[in-house]
Amino acid sequence: MTTRSADAVGQDWVGPDPAIRARPWRRLVLTLAALVGASGLAFGVGFLAFVGCLARTERQPHAPADGIVALTGGAQRIGDAIDLLAAGYGRRLLITGVNERTSREEIARLNPGQQHLIACCVDLDYRARNTIGNAIETRRWMRENGFRTVAVVTSNYHMPRTLLELGHALADGNRVVPHPVVHDGFDPDAWWHHPASARLLVSEYVKFLVAWIRTRFETDPEDSRAAVLMSRGRPVKVVAEPLMR
Repeated sequence: MTTRSADAVGQDWVGPDPAIRARPWRRLVLTLAALVGASGLAFGVGFLAFVGCLARTERQPHAPADGIVALTGGAQRIGDAIDLLAAGYGRRLLITGVNERTSREEIARLNPGQQHLIACCVDLDYRARNTIGNAIETRRWMRENGFRTVAVVTSNYHMPRTLLELGHALADGNRVVPHPVVHDGFDPDAWWHHPASARLLVSEYVKFLVAWIRTRFETDPEDSRAAVLMSRGRPVKVVAEPLMR
């Protein structure tokens, strides 16, 4: 009897069932898996919506704007912006983010027949380093010229982030008219067939998400520490020379 009692007591002190011990970890793993799955699904749906909103064809603006802004990154952007200026869709053109080695003469050489417009009505910004800087310099340029509306020329895949940054930087009374450039050889409807296009779109979508989150927590991109960190120094280059030349 005594032995059986001792055995019974000993059995009572045996640790909990391993299956019971594993339950909290199992719940944690399942919860994390569900969160990862939901995040992946949200990312995928958002990405498809992002691709779906990209312009497939180029269209002329419905009405003229006060000015035209072209973001560098492709020769076709500059050519389209100069064509809009020549067609009377704006009084002046700002080319923002120009490489320091690119001169006004070089731009005129690449756009023959428009030398007179480039000489009189085109401003070159050498300070902006990225899309944040483009928005800052666009705001300064609009204020200096008293402009309220601008037509913005950039690639179709870059337009959503550009509009986001401009909407954050500009005053409520300003209006932005998008003019997306559709590049030959880039088909947003068949991006999965082209690894380079897929990488470009995913990269741009991630940048758009980061910019969207950043702009929720800052009041002015010019004074934002997040913008400075993301720009690896400054969103615009601080120089003693004039802003435009």
